[in-house]
Amino acid sequence: MKIIDRYILKNFLVTFLFTLLILIPIAIAIDIAEKVDNFLQHPNLGLAEIVKDYYINFTIYYTNTFMPLALFLAVILFTTKLSNNTEIIAINNAKVSFVRFLYPYFVGATLVTFLSLLMNHFVVPNSSKTRKKFEQAYLANNTQQQEFKFVSDFSLQLTDSTYIFIKSFNTDNNSGYDFTTEVYDGLKLKSKLVADYITFNPNDSVFSLTNWRLRKLYNKKDFISSGNKIDTLFNFTPKDLIYKSALSQEMPSPELINFIDISKKRGVKNLNAYLVELHKRTSLPIASYILTLIAVCLAFRKRRGGTGVNLAIGVGLMFVYVFLLKISEVLGAVAGVNSLLYVWMPNILFAIVASYLFYHARK
Repeated sequence: MKIIDRYILKNFLVTFLFTLLILIPIAIAIDIAEKVDNFLQHPNLGLAEIVKDYYINFTIYYTNTFMPLALFLAVILFTTKLSNNTEIIAINNAKVSFVRFLYPYFVGATLVTFLSLLMNHFVVPNSSKTRKKFEQAYLANNTQQQEFKFVSDFSLQLTDSTYIFIKSFNTDNNSGYDFTTEVYDGLKLKSKLVADYITFNPNDSVFSLTNWRLRKLYNKKDFISSGNKIDTLFNFTPKDLIYKSALSQEMPSPELINFIDISKKRGVKNLNAYLVELHKRTSLPIASYILTLIAVCLAFRKRRGGTGVNLAIGVGLMFVYVFLLKISEVLGAVAGVNSLLYVWMPNILFAIVASYLFYHARK
């Protein structure tokens, strides 16, 4: 790597970190202003717990969220500075091609991309577990708490031949009522187990059935038995009963992929919200390359207005990208659509814009 490459890469990364250090405190200050009343409603909640369980994880989440924006702004600010100081003219006079000029930028974008991939797939999901647990305990309203607490009229396919049905289940105390499991041989019912109440013991993963009745069907006669209480094992846990897209944010990618595979085998019809979260963890970091190219192409030429004009155009493009990203997430979560295509659509559209700008910039 030549001196000019080290110079560009160093200043580019310093500007990137500086931009992050500006954005994160602003986000924290806004969040504190919004939630200070919630904190004060819990007198037993200490400052150390707020910082450790919430704001450290809040910082991790928003640092990862702001990375593409900070990268984009950093490239515009630094490249505009090079252009205004006529350093780019000197580089051009040295017969350095535009493609070669992009080299240190893409080295920096690669570093940011790998860091973002690591955070998206592993660090942020684990961090989100603690943050969301804190939010549920101290910040969520009663409606939000009830949404994750109760499951009603739920059915689940455990294997190709085994199905369960639950009238109501409380995931807070791991208990429910009106439980039924049916085992089939093709289309023929082989056995049916019914219980008035069901309780899950997380220590040994055993389900306790109260007031149970078992019916086994044979060719010539049926076998019926019943009892007050019986302990048994099932191939599911209370967590499997809650299909909320927010839960996908708390799963590291290997766990999320395994969850999606198991859910498909169990016959869950719409998993697109989970697929959107999985695909987004890769598409956003890869967008760093596209946004870097767009930013360099915008700021490469010296123009009237300098940094202000370039920054205004850059912020406008970022708002468009975020807007398209949110639309693609909503549309990608709809049943029956190709979630992979929708998640990558903003990157595809901006890649076209980047190609157009690159074609004209290299002239």
